[in-house]
Amino acid sequence: MNLATIITFVIYLIGMLLIGLWTYRKTNTISDYFLGGRKLNSWVAAMSAQASDMSGWLLLGLPGAIYVTGLNGMWIAIGLAVGTYLNWQFIAKRLRRYTETVNSITIPDYLENRFKDNTKVIRVFSALTIILFFLFYASSGMVAGAVLFEQAFGIDYNVALLVGSVVIVSYTFLGGFLAVSLTDFIQGILMFCALLLVPAVLIVSLGGFSGLWGTISDINVDLLNIMKTVGVEDGTWATNITSFSIIGTISLLAWGLGYFGQPHILTRFMSIRSASEIPKARLIAVVWVVLSLIGAGFVGLVGITQFDTPLENPESIFIILVQTLFNPWVAGILLAAILAAIMSTIDSQLLVSSSAIAEDFYKQILRKEASEKELVWISRASVIFISVIAVILAKNGGNVLELVSYAWAGFGAAFGPVIILSLYWKRMTRYGALAGILTGTFIVIFWNEIPVLNAIGLYELVPGFVLATVAVVLVSMIDRAPSAEIEAEFNQSIYPNNEQPTEKYKSI
Repeated sequence: MNLATIITFVIYLIGMLLIGLWTYRKTNTISDYFLGGRKLNSWVAAMSAQASDMSGWLLLGLPGAIYVTGLNGMWIAIGLAVGTYLNWQFIAKRLRRYTETVNSITIPDYLENRFKDNTKVIRVFSALTIILFFLFYASSGMVAGAVLFEQAFGIDYNVALLVGSVVIVSYTFLGGFLAVSLTDFIQGILMFCALLLVPAVLIVSLGGFSGLWGTISDINVDLLNIMKTVGVEDGTWATNITSFSIIGTISLLAWGLGYFGQPHILTRFMSIRSASEIPKARLIAVVWVVLSLIGAGFVGLVGITQFDTPLENPESIFIILVQTLFNPWVAGILLAAILAAIMSTIDSQLLVSSSAIAEDFYKQILRKEASEKELVWISRASVIFISVIAVILAKNGGNVLELVSYAWAGFGAAFGPVIILSLYWKRMTRYGALAGILTGTFIVIFWNEIPVLNAIGLYELVPGFVLATVAVVLVSMIDRAPSAEIEAEFNQSIYPNNEQPTEKYKSI
């Protein structure tokens, strides 16, 4: 364990905690805690959205997948890049307007107010879905953090879980959304620089791109063919008999569909200070995502050239490259980028999950007269409660990419079709929304539990998204048409009178 690396890590962690303490004084209302008072500027909103989106899998899971499969694994990156753009282009502005029109600060809150559901059924089921899948999502981050500490410092897995959890919970507990957004902004910059620097240094050492391509071709030329499927067998990279799988490629590209239903990303759209700032934020977000995904892909590719035999744990490739090739001070900064990726997602997940408990259960069902201060403290207590459960799940370990894949599919199928149609289809009804949430959730949970369906090899997000969309449309058409009030609010959100930020939405 190198002292320089430890010092770098400690400085980084202290910095995150100081941000939490600073934002604690600025967090007084429930809107402050969950949306930062709707006052994020375009840079913070964009970087925070994408940093919370990518998580530890960007520096561990994706490079590991490319390391094993070669360019074929980049189909995931293509799907994510397209999904990022479409989400910012078609969802961000309308969701920002609509949530302000119906005075909503959470996704369940928005769905209830959008459809005037006085029964609270949509709110309850959507909140339960958020809590369920975020437990798996947060546990994936805990696993990634434990892998980092194990590989970098030789710390016991359980100790690593505890250390990482305490830091993340501390600044999320204190500062809420504002702390999460500001730390995500810093963490996003750190991740971006690390993903460009590491492969760039290695590519130069190999004699440029021609040297990289030549070295990989000598190992297995199919690693450079996006239409070929390669895997590690008996200590070497071997081309699979099935050279190209349509189902497999569709499954990888389908990751892009998941964006439309991710609560921790959608809340960033809701928090930006004005819809007029979204085009700028979209450009920042898309450039960050595309370059980061390319960098992660090259980390996996250059990793193939560095070792005579494949690594036992492919998801540790970034960590091992950093430790092997850089001096301890630089290595400490680059390893902190992995922790940044992990923290930037878990903090957002904890915050959205706590909002489901405090705003959607406690305030709406258990104690409607709760004060703003009381709700903020219930939210903070919820952060701790959810963290404890996520740590317990993470104690069993697991594959980071697989855990993320499951949670991503759950949110994409349950909320994706519902969010899209609620913003674009006036005829949609509350029972249609409920049918979509339930259908998407159940398909994702049970798809791979049925042997015949599991054998198809199709990512559960695809059937979940398609069938949830069908459920929304069919049930809405059967149901009674929305009221005039709902239609008026729909029109108001689509054609607002003024997009300029008001004085109260002053930038942070």
